[in-house]
Amino acid sequence: MSKKEKAEKAKKQKKLSAEVAAQNGKDQPAAIEAPKKLKTKVYEEELAKLQIELVKLQEWIKFKGLKVVVIFEGRDAAGKGGVIKTITQSLNPRVCRIEALGTPTEREKTQWYFQRYVARLPAAGEMVLFDRSWYNRAGVERVMGFCSDDEYSEFLRSCPEFERMLVRSGIILIKYWFSVSDEEQERRFQARIHDPTKRWKLSPMDVQSRSKWVEYSRAKDEMFKYTDIKQAPWYVVNADDKKRARLNCIRHLLSLIPYEDLTPEPIELPPLPDKSGYVRPPITDQTFVPEVY
Repeated sequence: MSKKEKAEKAKKQKKLSAEVAAQNGKDQPAAIEAPKKLKTKVYEEELAKLQIELVKLQEWIKFKGLKVVVIFEGRDAAGKGGVIKTITQSLNPRVCRIEALGTPTEREKTQWYFQRYVARLPAAGEMVLFDRSWYNRAGVERVMGFCSDDEYSEFLRSCPEFERMLVRSGIILIKYWFSVSDEEQERRFQARIHDPTKRWKLSPMDVQSRSKWVEYSRAKDEMFKYTDIKQAPWYVVNADDKKRARLNCIRHLLSLIPYEDLTPEPIELPPLPDKSGYVRPPITDQTFVPEVY
């Protein structure tokens, strides 16, 4: 065998070994080039404008007694929690609250499926942001086998009517699906592994779900087929760029609820009263937090 033939054979063998290793999950993930991100300065300037508008929307919701539900769904690491945090940063938690339900209790498992979500719907003058929602049944429960075929089929039948009922009752129901590519999701998983402040976000369930991209895609397609209804349509957010996704989602949310500016006029504070009659107790009588910084 000539040197050329040997080199060609070695090249083919190396390629085959790499393919086998990839199939067995033994290869390390290749570096994935991240898409060009929105500049921080531009993001912060635009976000500041939108957050002012969110405060206006909040005041309008209070004034008109609106009941608003916003659902955030999407794959793991799609950025749902990030946009929710961004929305609530400047808002009153008594008006806008977050609901992120965990695994149902044994008692809740015996209830009507939607029951524990109904208990967390808004009263007049409130906005509730669901970080995942009743759509768990159409997603993770379906893919991971946490519900039966009959339970899944019943959900697809009853969910559209449940949402129509909410809308007829006066609730403004808005549904967002955060769409992230498999490459970007993998990049975010890797980032979470190496960041101690984010490692808690990567659960054992996330790791199991990581190998079921196609199954989740099919489940999402089926979910949209049945639940993308006129009264409560799905809005898809391109979430490969977190900052762009947040800005686009917030801007779209503001466009869906007509509101007026009820921002209170600046208050003119009166002069402070005389404090000469007060004597501060000795510092030694109180326990202070150590000033380490």
